[in-house]
Amino acid sequence: MRTTDEDRLTAACQLATESAAGPGGPFAAMVVRDGVAVATGTNRVTADGDPTAHAEVVALRAAGAALGTFDLAGCTLYCSCQPCPMCQAAAWWARVDRVVFAATSGDAADAGFDDAALWAAVRGEVEPPAPLEGIRIPTATAAFEAWAANPERVEY
Repeated sequence: MRTTDEDRLTAACQLATESAAGPGGPFAAMVVRDGVAVATGTNRVTADGDPTAHAEVVALRAAGAALGTFDLAGCTLYCSCQPCPMCQAAAWWARVDRVVFAATSGDAADAGFDDAALWAAVRGEVEPPAPLEGIRIPTATAAFEAWAANPERVEY
């Protein structure tokens, strides 16, 4: 029997519901490669005191560890809810082939998780909540020079 996108999203939403009843938040994600779930993640922001521990990031980190690679090409990220800008960017950096979600950002906003201002900042419509400020110092590019000179570096 073939597992469908709807089946994967149902599983992610079940994980999210379980997470919401415990110390985590109401979000979950699953990374699937070749029809096999290689990792899951639930929101751990408040449980771990980690503002980056969104379900998608947790799942992507677990998938990278399980597969032994940072390149998750060939994978699909299933999310119980539409990813926030940080999580969407993480999925892009991980090179997943697809991101599929169930609930919308509007549904999340109705529950108190509103990322509309963050998306507006990403689109350049408003100033970001923490503006970027560059200060050029003499050693600014030293790490890049060391990277370029490292014969054992792994390109990504």
